[in-house]
Amino acid sequence: MRYAVLVTGPGGAGKSTFSKSFLTHLNTSRRTGHLVNLDPAANAESFEYEPVIDIKDLVSLEDVMGELDYGPNGGLVYCFEYLLQNMDWLEEELGGYDDDYLIFDCPGQIELYTHHPFLPTLVQNLSRMGIRTCAVYLLESQFMEDRYKFFSGVLSAMSAMVNLEIPWINIMSKMDLVTENTDDPAGSARNGIRGRKNIARYLDPDPLLLATSRGQEANISNPRFHALNQAIVQLIEDHPLVSFLPLDLTNPDSLETVISHIDYTMQYGEDEEPKEPHDLDDGDFADME
Repeated sequence: MRYAVLVTGPGGAGKSTFSKSFLTHLNTSRRTGHLVNLDPAANAESFEYEPVIDIKDLVSLEDVMGELDYGPNGGLVYCFEYLLQNMDWLEEELGGYDDDYLIFDCPGQIELYTHHPFLPTLVQNLSRMGIRTCAVYLLESQFMEDRYKFFSGVLSAMSAMVNLEIPWINIMSKMDLVTENTDDPAGSARNGIRGRKNIARYLDPDPLLLATSRGQEANISNPRFHALNQAIVQLIEDHPLVSFLPLDLTNPDSLETVISHIDYTMQYGEDEEPKEPHDLDDGDFADME
């Protein structure tokens, strides 16, 4: 059985760093993992692990922008539409990997996850090839600094979950930049100083962070947004799909927890045959005498 993890999320959320740490953990655990690059704009020097499959071998953003005179976003969409027309190439590339973990490092353009048909089509093809697939969506802890920005990230994650319809794990990345200690130097708490209870309200999004009563400071200047905020709160309460696992890559236990959730989500190893114990003989008890 093969397994695929789509590493998604907005730009700057730490997708490539997470993919690298994921592969390092698999290698340390004596499990086989491979990196698949789906970002046609990625710099080859940015990968610590060389991708075994690279979309740039099929089409690169630089070539598209140069030959078709497209901009960065239009060129990126063209690259994925071109890949959709050449899925046989990807299927052939994936054919040589059995019983392996394939980590797909995806680009940071949100529209690819929320409404573009590329990733749903990719997921369908992976399922047809017998590859168990799940996705992780990374959101940087810096989003907790602005509650309105945070909830826009929550809605983006929810939209991507609905669009892809596969097992899904949301991750709050860069939690090492959030601290509970007010005595820490500012540099180590770039994304704020927060207590555990406050952090918990973001990991399991509390709609009351967004809801404010009419007439409060948040609504005096823009009272017309009050109804919109209330509608968003109601949506999140009616469909509580999004919660986050904290990820601190400076803490091995944090990464271990995230990967264990990914394994559980994809039922890693469920199809493996149990190992038969070897027969005991007199020599096995020599050390006990």
